[in-house]
Amino acid sequence: MIKQLTKYPILLSIIVVLSSCDSFVEVDLPNSQLTNTAVFEDYSTANAALMDIYAKMRDTGILTGTNMGISNQMGNYTDELMASGDPSNLSWPFYNNSVLPSSSNVAEYWNASYNQIYAANALLEGTEQSKTLSSEDKKQLQGEALFIRALLHFYLLNLFGDIPYIKETDYKKNSTATRIPTQEVYQHIIADLERAQAILPIHFDNPQKVRADKYTIKALLARVYLYTKSFAEAANEASSLLNQTDLYSLEDNLSGVFLISSRETIWQFQSSLAGQNTKEGSLFIFEAGPPSITALNPLLINSFATDDLRKANWTKSVTDGTSVWYYSYKYKEQNATAVSKEYSVVFRLAEQYLIRAEARAQQGDLIGAKEDLNKIRTRAGLPNTIAITQQQLLIAVLQERYWEFFTEQGHRFFDLKRSSELDKTLSGIKPGWKTTDSLLPIPQNELSVNPNLRPQNPGY
Repeated sequence: MIKQLTKYPILLSIIVVLSSCDSFVEVDLPNSQLTNTAVFEDYSTANAALMDIYAKMRDTGILTGTNMGISNQMGNYTDELMASGDPSNLSWPFYNNSVLPSSSNVAEYWNASYNQIYAANALLEGTEQSKTLSSEDKKQLQGEALFIRALLHFYLLNLFGDIPYIKETDYKKNSTATRIPTQEVYQHIIADLERAQAILPIHFDNPQKVRADKYTIKALLARVYLYTKSFAEAANEASSLLNQTDLYSLEDNLSGVFLISSRETIWQFQSSLAGQNTKEGSLFIFEAGPPSITALNPLLINSFATDDLRKANWTKSVTDGTSVWYYSYKYKEQNATAVSKEYSVVFRLAEQYLIRAEARAQQGDLIGAKEDLNKIRTRAGLPNTIAITQQQLLIAVLQERYWEFFTEQGHRFFDLKRSSELDKTLSGIKPGWKTTDSLLPIPQNELSVNPNLRPQNPGY
């Protein structure tokens, strides 16, 4: 039996990861208790180290639900959101497509991700060397660490292009790491996920779905295969997950999709305190206009069909009597409640249906593609798709993803880029848009510290 998830506080005295380092390329060994082998001789402290990595992913870097995370910033970067407020708002450079290599937000994506990757590598090395952890516990902890490493590299790759794939904690070696081609990065990602899938339990007995298990791995693998145009493999991984109807199903009521108890959730970040809800709710919901940070782009709002239940359930409006602003209302709790009602969802079942729909269409299975696409449309109160040809279906899936995944971890940006629709969609509607904006700049400080990361991405 896999040990049940035991709740531990964030043990800062044990697992202050990289407290003295800003970047994975710094040479000096970080002042971190994670380097202490004693941490990995006991399951409770090793597990607490793992929980701390999850917490840091939730609170800092790419996947945080704050204004600095990609759910907000890449929404502003594309056609989901519009920045608002004063010039100090960090979203303005993303909305204006004027992000610079000196951007503190871009540096946060890079540094926080590689710090979290370092922590995952430390956990992998520490558990492997442990003489007291059981084989079962080692497999569980290592499988989750491999998933974390693969997931973070996946987002770094899709934001920055060619990147280093870091698998060690040797700072002197990492300080001279070089960027490797995109296809090679994907090979490392897939290898880590396949290894994780082989050693992780099938499913944690944890209804809140805050631990990565085999099905979480399948969800990410399906996405990776789709992005790499391995369509048969993408469809197979999605099908393997979609067939687990005893564990997952689409929520009939759209208002329940983002609740902690949602059967649609595959993996989500647990809040740090009881009664705390999501950072996304605190960020996106506003009660008076004009909004201080961001609002939904009218282009998105006007694209919804009148009877699309997602518009009714996942958006809300505020007016000052003259102007109207809309905000994302997927998460409905802006503040703390007596008990937590919502956690930040990273993987959910709807994506798997749309992954399989796209993969099936690419393989010529148009009937199967329409069946999957229509499951999402039916749940949204819409009639079946009128798309008939392969190209029409691919366009319909891309559009459905726009309506389904707005303000969720940068899906729109990644979808437009991988379908070669970025320039066509954003040129003329985005201030300052350039073809080279398909990649963010490598942080300038990283290029200065490690010349092996050069050249800078085009356009910067």
